Amino acid sequence: MSISKLQIQRVRNISSINIEPSPAINIICGENGSGKTSILESINILGLTRSFRTNKAHHVVQNDQLASVVFGSIDPMMQGLKQSLGVERPAEGEARIRFEGSDIGLSTLAELIPLQVINSDTFQLLEGSPAIRRQFLDWGVFHADKAFIQLWRGFRRVLKQRNTLLKCGKIDNQLRQVWDSEFIAFSDQLTRLRKEYLSLLKPEFDSVVSQLLEGTKIELGFSYGWDKKRQLDEVLASNFERDLRQGFTGNGPQRADLRLKVDGHNAAERLSRGQKKLVVSALKLAQGALFQRMNSRPCIYLIDDLPSELDQIHGELFCKVLEQSSNQCFITCVDDSALKTYWSPQTEIATFRIAEGSLC
Repeated sequence: MSISKLQIQRVRNISSINIEPSPAINIICGENGSGKTSILESINILGLTRSFRTNKAHHVVQNDQLASVVFGSIDPMMQGLKQSLGVERPAEGEARIRFEGSDIGLSTLAELIPLQVINSDTFQLLEGSPAIRRQFLDWGVFHADKAFIQLWRGFRRVLKQRNTLLKCGKIDNQLRQVWDSEFIAFSDQLTRLRKEYLSLLKPEFDSVVSQLLEGTKIELGFSYGWDKKRQLDEVLASNFERDLRQGFTGNGPQRADLRLKVDGHNAAERLSRGQKKLVVSALKLAQGALFQRMNSRPCIYLIDDLPSELDQIHGELFCKVLEQSSNQCFITCVDDSALKTYWSPQTEIATFRIAEGSLC
């Protein structure tokens, strides 16, 4: 996957700019508030219709404007084609997505542009809530198995219905059995796909960790969202009264978690801040490597302010791992002098300087 042309209109302080990126490394430099991160946001809008910094579209749309618009010329399947993609993100209401002259849905868009974002929020993968790690895991499963999205939607529908019944405070036993049966069926399939994906991710992760954190062994584990020594039907039955009191389902894939350990202990509690950043970076790099191996096409990486997140030694190691792939990367920084030295002479690098929302 690569973007050969990018046109951004009315995104934060960017009125209108046009970029022809390198298929490899793109460095975007400028002072704080210049608009460099807004370029990354715009690519995220092109791939997911939303910013990675906020869920509120009106914060992204330029002041006194009705909508942001991002256009791209893309080659999603790496076939040497240039196909047009456009996303209009209004300040209020739903986004509109057009690909090659036709409207498409969000799941189709996500398949076209596989995005990996690395910014300060990404490091919540270790210290944040299980929901953040589930989102990471499910990104991979979505791209690994086409059955996932329908399973996930089906599971969310059944979970919502079961929780609605629980909030009523009383459920007919026969009706409960019907919804529990559906809940268990979706849960088993969803959990199987997550486990299968994680088993594929582990060797990729181990390989990247060995390059970024030599001598450190990080264990990847998976919590189902219930006691895996017991069948889910037994767990639901034994916890039914508690679920009824609380008004929601306390066990199931909606509680699943990705567990990272060092010497049997929670990695978030044992690692230094610098090590945590490297572990999270390894997760993102490993996921991109697995995506490329399974789909025969690379990801697009959006990396915000890399020099401030990793010191020079580890930043260089990170870039060398990134360079070994064929991912298209957009990296922001204030000063590109050190960043320029991280790459081999053969790597195609494009540098864009931005000030007050305009390219210099």
